[in-house]
Amino acid sequence: MQSDKYIIGNDHIPKDLHPLINGLCTVGADLAKVIARGSLGQTLGGAVGENADGDQQKALDVMADEAFAEALKSLGVRWYASEEQEVVVELDPSGKYALAIDPLDGSSNIDVNVSIGTIFSIFEAVEGRDESFLRPASEQIAAGYIIFGPQTGLMVTFGNGTHFYILSPDSGRYEMANDKVIVPKESNEYAINASNYRHWSNPVRAYIDDCIAGTDGVHKRNFNMRWVASLVAETHRILTRGGIFLYPSDAREGYGTGRLRMLYECAPMAFLVEQAEGHATNEHDRILDQTAKELHARTPFVFGTPYKVDRLASYHDLPDKEVSALFGSRGLFRD
Repeated sequence: MQSDKYIIGNDHIPKDLHPLINGLCTVGADLAKVIARGSLGQTLGGAVGENADGDQQKALDVMADEAFAEALKSLGVRWYASEEQEVVVELDPSGKYALAIDPLDGSSNIDVNVSIGTIFSIFEAVEGRDESFLRPASEQIAAGYIIFGPQTGLMVTFGNGTHFYILSPDSGRYEMANDKVIVPKESNEYAINASNYRHWSNPVRAYIDDCIAGTDGVHKRNFNMRWVASLVAETHRILTRGGIFLYPSDAREGYGTGRLRMLYECAPMAFLVEQAEGHATNEHDRILDQTAKELHARTPFVFGTPYKVDRLASYHDLPDKEVSALFGSRGLFRD
């Protein structure tokens, strides 16, 4: 393990969290090397089983989970909750932190060289292992992700803004690239899996219909649709370029409360986005006001440029006839 000077420009990081953040970054740097070797190394995208929630695990999912759990044993983490494990694991009985992690988000994209990443959330530990995590998302003391793409980077917040570091190939350390990330206020991009259109609620359909209508619709502007199927990649684009990301609930079996995990994905991303002056909701209510009811609970998730996220929420308040497929004016929302 390298020293806590692994990160350059760490003035934003609370002193007590230096070792923990350094540990996360060190494992991230090691994983970046493994990922960069791709098929020259071991098979990373091969299926090796299912996680606690029934989703298929890739070899790299398991490898990443084991690497983070091992590295964090001596870094002040008492409770370790992983998307890849069914229950909370105690790493250090004297540790003061509870860490929730998605060790490898977007693993379905491993074999096609699309950006993937690690998402983490940190709470102050309490005596109960589950109780350390089943609490309001607003009680997070830090959250972030490590993105593995053209650059390996750390996006992180400690409640004092959102900061971005890049792992320098020259120094081998994470160097400050942007000490105050702000979600752009204007963007003509939206991200959603359009193949599920027929399953969406009428308000979500109406919102997307109005985007598709472009200059002929209420927005009087054209939009571009994006969809990467990697939450880290989607979040990184929105923090960089603005826009809106939607993973709504829908009518399919098992999707009535959305598909993304509150604890491991939505809560940390919402913290990052809000600290970058964006908004994040479960389609209508603020994510950071919510509490996960169980470790692997799911929730709808919408985040991005504030006025876009707020507008989507407003569609849920319209009369049914105004969000039907046949209603074409929705004059309330004309720009």
